[in-house]
Parts: sequence; structure tokens; C-alpha cells
Amino acid sequence: MKRSVGYFSLLALLVILPLAASARTVVVAEIDGAISPASAAYFLRAQDEAKRAQVELLVLRLNTPGGLDSSMREMIQGILASPVPVATYVAPSGARAASAGTYLLYASHIAAMTPGTNLGAATPVAIGIGGDSGKPPAGDSADGKERAPAASSMEKKAMQDAAAYLRSLAQLRGRNAEWAEKAVREAESLSADEALKLKVVDFVATDLPDLLRQADGRSVKVAQGEQRLELEGAAIVTIEHNWKERVLAAVADPNIALILMMLGIYGLLFEFYTPGFGVAGVIGAISLLLALYSFAMLPINAAGALLLLVGIAMMAAEAFTPSFGVLGFGGVVAFVAGALMLIDAEIPGLEISLAFVLPLAAASALILAGIGAFALRARQRPAVSGTEAMIGGTAVALDDFEREGWVQAFGERWHARSETALTRGERARIVAVDGLTLVIQPERKGEQS
Repeated sequence: MKRSVGYFSLLALLVILPLAASARTVVVAEIDGAISPASAAYFLRAQDEAKRAQVELLVLRLNTPGGLDSSMREMIQGILASPVPVATYVAPSGARAASAGTYLLYASHIAAMTPGTNLGAATPVAIGIGGDSGKPPAGDSADGKERAPAASSMEKKAMQDAAAYLRSLAQLRGRNAEWAEKAVREAESLSADEALKLKVVDFVATDLPDLLRQADGRSVKVAQGEQRLELEGAAIVTIEHNWKERVLAAVADPNIALILMMLGIYGLLFEFYTPGFGVAGVIGAISLLLALYSFAMLPINAAGALLLLVGIAMMAAEAFTPSFGVLGFGGVVAFVAGALMLIDAEIPGLEISLAFVLPLAAASALILAGIGAFALRARQRPAVSGTEAMIGGTAVALDDFEREGWVQAFGERWHARSETALTRGERARIVAVDGLTLVIQPERKGEQS
């Protein structure tokens, strides 16, 4: 109900505001969680709607542990090119704007925090499973002092790029560039009050109305030039996530993506080994496509993905070709290692939990074993249709004949061939089917019909 009211309010604003220039409106977008492609899509849509409605201010209510660099930069590009001023507000109390959130805060026209929040720790995370070392290895130096671990060339490049990027945003908005360097190079963090004292944020606001009150009358520089904010008495409209963004946010979670991938593999395996109505195959195909879509948005480690697939293959092999547990155990180990290595970065909010992987690996082994046992039982059952089901069946001669004649089998009249003569009414066993001709042999005395 609340979401519907928000939609109708925004629709009314889109219609009325162009006709009533004196109306003042503030649009609020909320991001709570890791910065991902879903977050970027939602924020950019909010910007487009704010631009069409010609609102006075777009407030990004933020609480994030960090996120993907590509999504963060996409959002920052939108802020820098926005004709509508953007205020990033770290809230509620206890929230944070760590890592990618710090960059968004620096890029915004107005930066604010609520008491009890923090920002910082903007050091870029290590991506990849190796790299060239630009320094000698860690250890004791000639003077006996311990050296710090060496940073790889790629890590140093990422550090320099991140520091320059945040420093340029600080200079653009007139904020503390020196502390921005420390946030990147030394992973420093600040509380709300400390950030205000060091001029990292513009002010500390207890709530959204307090934010608007302090920002009222402030001049900010947007893409089109200077703009004075007139926020007194402004209406506040919150833009909710639509269904596409909710689905995108769900599948962008690597844990959900892993579940979808396993469902896809289970469904396709079940359909392949026990063909039926195709329900398992359809569910499996859809789940696998969603998982692939999710993985396409995430930084995937090729070695982790390969280990994951090898682990699944080994568990499946154990189910269909028992090896006294060797393949199964190796498959579980490979699956766990691959799942933990799957995401190619230590990004807060976008990691796969060991507490999640272990039960999933155990469940995967049991499910694959169950599918294998079910498939083997199904294969051992006698055929119930087709020519295979006719072998061993009973046929009754309709006339006397020596080599070829007509018999009745399965309620139908069939042409038959026999090496032994049969008399009318004599029973015979079907031993083969040659096209539309049954190959039969007379039942010996004492055989059960």
C-alpha cells in the first residue's frame, strides 16, 4: 500500500509540476546494501524521474559496506552529469558509507550524515588470484626490521587510480582532499562528527527534514551551472524499487546465483536421465539462464568457476559410477573450494559465505546421489511401451501355418513368422519384432502363459 501511494504521488508530480513551477519537491532514493548493477540501475532511474519532474533535490539515502567499482563509477557519472542536485545522506543511525559509499558521498553536490554513522575504508580490494610483485617479498630486512608485505604492480596501480579519483572528486566539491588520500591509502574511517570537523561532509542532520532545513538556500554547482536550493515546504516523495530492480538485486547476490546454478544443473540432470513431461528440464533451464545472467554481472574467478564445475561433475560421476566415495569426496572438496573462490574480489556484501557453501555442498552430493539412484532404477525397469515391451509377450495362432501366418497379440492381428509349424489356437512366445512381423516360437509344454 505504501509503495502504491509512492507511485501515484510521483505520477501526480510528473503531471502537475511542469504546470506549477512554484511547487517544490524532493525525491528520495534508498540504497541499503552492496553497490551492484541493480543499485546503479535503480539510482539512474530515480535520476531520470527526478529530471523529468524537475524536482528541487534528489536525496540518496545510503547505507552500504561497499560494492563493485563499475557500478559505483556508473552512479558517479550520473551524479556529475545530473541537472538535478544530488544529496547523499548516510542514514539511519548505525549506517555506513564504506568503500564505494565514500566515493558517492564525495561526488554528491551535498554530503550529509546522521549521528552514529561512519564513512571511509576506501582502499580498493585485491582482485584476482595472483600478480607481479613490485617489491621484494616480505620478511626481515638487513637492519633486522620486519618489512611490510610487498604490493603487486596491479595493486599499486589500483591504489594510485583510486586515490587520484577520490582526490579529484574532493577538489571538484571543495572537500577535504588530504583525508580522501588517507581513506584510500590507509583505509581510514571517520564518524559523522569527525567528518564534519574535517570538512569531509557538509553537515550532520538528525533526519531528512533537518537535512532539507540545513540545505535550504545553499548554492550548488550542477552540470548547467550554479543553482540555489529552495527547499522550504518541499514535498518529499520516495521512489520505490520496481520489480525488475528487485529481481536484479536478488540474482546479483552470489549466494542466490549459486543456488540458481545448482537448481539448473539438478533440473537438467534429472530431465536427461529420467525424461518425462519436461517440468524439471524447463525449471532447470530457466534457473541456469538466471544464474548465468547473474554471473555476467559479477567479477568471476575462472579458476573458481572451473573447480566448481569439476566438483559437480565428480559428484555426478559418483552417483552414476560408484567409486567407493573417492569421486564423491573429491567432488565435495572441489565444489567448496570453487564456490569460495568464485567471486574474484573481496567485496563486502558480494561474497559467498562458507556457512552457506558447506550445507549446499552436502545437499548437492545427496541430491545428485538421489538422482543417480532414481535414474538407475528407472533404467532397470522393464519397458512398458514400444517393440521392447512386446518381447516375451504371448501370441495366439489364428490359423494353421508352417512358416508364416496370422496371430493375435496385445488385442491386435499381427503377421507372424515361426520356424516351427503352429495350429489354430496354439500359443507362442514373441522373441523378436521385425518391422510389422512378429518372430515367434511355440510355447513348450509346461510353460506358464
